[in-house]
Amino acid sequence: MARNTSLYFRIVEGRNLPAKDVSGTSDPYCIVKVDNEVVARTATVWKNLSPFWGEEYTLHLPMGFHSLSFHVMDEDTIGHDDVIGKITLSKEAIGSQAKGLDCWLNLTRVDPDEEVQGEIHLSLELLKDTEKISLRCQVIEARDLAPRDISGTSDPFTRIIKKTRFPHWGETLELELDPEELREEGTVTVEVWDWDMVSRNDFLGKVEIPFACLHKTPPLEGWFRLLPLGNNEVDAGGKLGALRLKVRLVEDRILPSVYYQPLIDLLVESVISPTEVEDSSALTMLEEVNTVESRQDVAMTLVKIYLGQGLVVPFLDYLNTREVNNTSDPNTLFRSNSLSSKAMEQFMKAVGMLYLHEVLKPIINRIFDEKKYIELDPCKIDLNRTRRISFKGAVSEAEVRESSVEMLQSYLTSIIESIVGSVDQCPPVMRVAFKQLHKRVEEQFSEPENEDVKYLAISGFFFLRFFAPAILTPKLFQLRDQHADTRTSRTLLLLAKALQSVGNLGLQLGHGKEQWMAPLHPIILRSVASVKDFLDKLIDIDHDIVSEVPQRAVFMPSVTVKEGFLHKHKAEGPQLLSRFAYKKRYFWLTSETLSYAKTPEWQVRSSIPIQCVCAVERVDENAFQQQNVMQVITQDNEGQLHTMYIQSKNVNELNQWLSAIRKVSIYNERMLPSFHPGAHRSGKWTCCLQADRAVTGCSKTHSAVTLGDWSDPLDPDVETQTIYKQLLQGRDKLRKKYLEKPDSHQTSSSKENISPDIHPDGAECNVQLMKPGQSAAARLLAVIDDLEQAHATFQRRETEDSTSVILNP
Repeated sequence: MARNTSLYFRIVEGRNLPAKDVSGTSDPYCIVKVDNEVVARTATVWKNLSPFWGEEYTLHLPMGFHSLSFHVMDEDTIGHDDVIGKITLSKEAIGSQAKGLDCWLNLTRVDPDEEVQGEIHLSLELLKDTEKISLRCQVIEARDLAPRDISGTSDPFTRIIKKTRFPHWGETLELELDPEELREEGTVTVEVWDWDMVSRNDFLGKVEIPFACLHKTPPLEGWFRLLPLGNNEVDAGGKLGALRLKVRLVEDRILPSVYYQPLIDLLVESVISPTEVEDSSALTMLEEVNTVESRQDVAMTLVKIYLGQGLVVPFLDYLNTREVNNTSDPNTLFRSNSLSSKAMEQFMKAVGMLYLHEVLKPIINRIFDEKKYIELDPCKIDLNRTRRISFKGAVSEAEVRESSVEMLQSYLTSIIESIVGSVDQCPPVMRVAFKQLHKRVEEQFSEPENEDVKYLAISGFFFLRFFAPAILTPKLFQLRDQHADTRTSRTLLLLAKALQSVGNLGLQLGHGKEQWMAPLHPIILRSVASVKDFLDKLIDIDHDIVSEVPQRAVFMPSVTVKEGFLHKHKAEGPQLLSRFAYKKRYFWLTSETLSYAKTPEWQVRSSIPIQCVCAVERVDENAFQQQNVMQVITQDNEGQLHTMYIQSKNVNELNQWLSAIRKVSIYNERMLPSFHPGAHRSGKWTCCLQADRAVTGCSKTHSAVTLGDWSDPLDPDVETQTIYKQLLQGRDKLRKKYLEKPDSHQTSSSKENISPDIHPDGAECNVQLMKPGQSAAARLLAVIDDLEQAHATFQRRETEDSTSVILNP
């Protein structure tokens, strides 16, 4: 069985951090590492000892991991950044909490002896004869060792090999043992150290192997994970401050596709051939057992399943029709966080994120760049924070409000004009889904007084649940790399409030407490007609224009998934100084090509077919003495490998590009199992020091390690496993409701469940009527039971087939 591991973490805030600057404060930021590899960096919060970050990430880690660590640093303009402290969580500690961690954790000091990483390749064998017992240990090689020197490398030994994190020793050691040393509880310890000429040697990690394993499986050979010394981490009594973290681990074993097909068939049947929309089905039963906490995840998973089946529009229509039919008051339509509301919300993110970027990004960038002080609430106006507007003297409150209204009107006008002019940019599948929604609402609320309800149903999703949240928090929608500062955040909040009023067609203006928003009411009311006209045009589309065929990706081949300026390394010709070796180029990524040119407007582009990509990996800093470099390895038709080196401006941008390219190439057939994290320069690889350019890579690739977001490739098996787990948790509830017989006293009083029937010979018998939904529930529960049995069978086989001993869990 394949394994699927996803790690969700949110760095909420810090408190009581120590002052590292002479000003008596600090400029903290967090670096997040998975097994000592940097996966994220938060924004720096300047001059603050209790910073708020609110940054969240999802990582897909198919090969699993061992630890997650958060390092809090103090940024310095001159010199190296200061280390404040760290928090390390083992995979076991995270996994032991079913609902995840959500708590304050004290920072601990950073001990170099605990900062180890990598693996060592060993072969161990006990040699016994009549005269002596000895241990033969072959120290073959190591990989991904921690960098201990300023050059970003180490000098590991038995035999010292300088400037490498991937040493090849090939040495054999024999040690004569005393019989007392061979007791079962004894261990063999192999330690790796970094040699230093001046200071003391640095610890790089250790492996401990019980003698019991050597007695059972001679000889023992394999790769062993290096472990720290095991010093007890002390939290310093909270003197280093604390972080509030939210962390959740989801681990699944994924069965072969054939086992999930019956459940997919039931889900498909629910939407393509429902007898009555109110009848029970696999989908309605899933909604019954779905919890509030998991509803968003389930909604996104269902959207992906039906996208993959080419049935996302019928799926949404099915849920929306049930919601509309069960709503009597149009004012409450789609106001709850029901499965239908969440499904529409996640659907817009899945298929409309690039459209949202196209509409909003220029305006959001303008707001961030201008950094205007804007405030309408008289209670919050701070005259000391605004720049001088008039040269006549101090700025008055009235001048601040007048300037704020003018800027907000300008921003809001640009946003509305961009949205209402985007009909042709909106993905056709979104337009068809809204057309079906419009039809269902119009059928249910056909009275003249409910004329606006059909518009409000669409605008409620389009403006209130899509565009307004993106304006409020651009980083969560990947419109910006960092969260807004306090001043810009306030501007975005006021604009989001105004856009919500636009989405409500101005019907609630003047009824709330925020009367200070009144200066924006005229522009909101003037926009109502254009918004209605936009919604009419939006749903004016032929249903058949949407190709309802199964697909493997959320985005279409011609759509640009990611774009932006990067620096491409000039690999040809003589070795250049670092400052001249990179050229700034504009890159575009689609599911078919990675292309680049001198500028976005440049007509001539160079391109790499995505189908030729066989690895996308980080590059060690010492390869070019540059940070945040990645390599895209491709293979031509003759099997020759080619490498392009690209530099990003920071670690977050690096991870985003790595993830994006890996996602579009995830189904390529010729992915490499290993790679060189260095570069071949001066006749050898800078990582493992091997001379042969074609030698097998010295480090494992990470092709399936990606950041989780709206662009995740569709994976029917993983998605159906998620739905199965939800149904498994609610199985008893479904069985009790649909299949269990009522108590005897209930049976005697429930005459409506008994129906007399007359046989041809005149005899009368009683027939037990089935409960509503009983047949559908029986089929669904049988599928759940079969999947549970399949999991148990595969897990038992894994246990039986596993003959190796896990030495370093």
